[in-house]
Amino acid sequence: MRVGLVGAGRIGESHAAAVAARPEVEELVLADADPARAREVAGRVGAHVAGTVDNLLRPGAVDALVITAATSAHAELILAGVRAGVPVFCEKPVAPTVGETVQVLREVDERRALVHIGFMRRFDAGYARARRALRDGELGELHRVHAVTCDAAPPPAAYIPTSGGLFRDCSVHDFDVLRWITGREVVEVHAYGANRGADYFAEAGDVDTAVAVLRMDDGVLATVQGSRYNGGGYDVRMELAGSAGTIAVGLDDRTALRSAEEKAAFPGQEPFREFWSRFASAYEAEVTAFLSAVREGGTSPCTVADALEALLVAEAAERSRREGRPVRIEEVRP
Repeated sequence: MRVGLVGAGRIGESHAAAVAARPEVEELVLADADPARAREVAGRVGAHVAGTVDNLLRPGAVDALVITAATSAHAELILAGVRAGVPVFCEKPVAPTVGETVQVLREVDERRALVHIGFMRRFDAGYARARRALRDGELGELHRVHAVTCDAAPPPAAYIPTSGGLFRDCSVHDFDVLRWITGREVVEVHAYGANRGADYFAEAGDVDTAVAVLRMDDGVLATVQGSRYNGGGYDVRMELAGSAGTIAVGLDDRTALRSAEEKAAFPGQEPFREFWSRFASAYEAEVTAFLSAVREGGTSPCTVADALEALLVAEAAERSRREGRPVRIEEVRP
């Protein structure tokens, strides 16, 4: 299998290494807006350089396309891939806006194209275990959910104006995996935000700390907490509490918290500091799932439609934060 990859930045290089390591991948070909960067990454992961995206997508050039370019280029690249008849894996989001995401969804559906959007938590062993526990009845009837996504340190100031905001950039992972685990839909969001750190968040109209209360279509309440600042480390967890038990994702020996109890020694190792090391196995598993779908003619495990639903929750959260009121998902649905 020949795989093309567009975008040789930090996450692009990590994805490139994961793809190149797969035994079914005979050749990995890179393209980037910065040819020198593409050559550097290609040398490190054992790939070749295509030069341009057009070269990657000429007839018969590649069997699959991986997109790890800037968010602003995602929609255009996804459509270029499906129009060329090439299965596509794209890091989230599909597009910066709901309208653009809907346009991509319509064409992907019309062409019945294989497009996998990269919400890697669906492939994390802990989240998968929690899903099974809930679906198999181990937790009984679900009563509440709490999710946390907190960065150890904030991204650079230049990133924030184009990030989409805390809910669209970070909490959207919680919104997606909440739907995936519970099999239910969010119907209403009430969100709050605050600025407790650098001025550049507020200057961009964003917040660095936020919390959202989500009401699901079966009446279950979920809370989602996010922050760009967490001095204890990279903290990503989820709790699901049911009538028969509670299960926690991300509660291990590298959890970014400490117990205040005198005799508690947990956790015993240094916490994670960033997302790739925390989710390395999940990233590798999602690449494997995508390549398997390409090879076997399977369906996408995380569709453009799934990505749209998570984005709608993020849109509702952002509107709620700005307007200071609960927002129903139907208010932001096009």
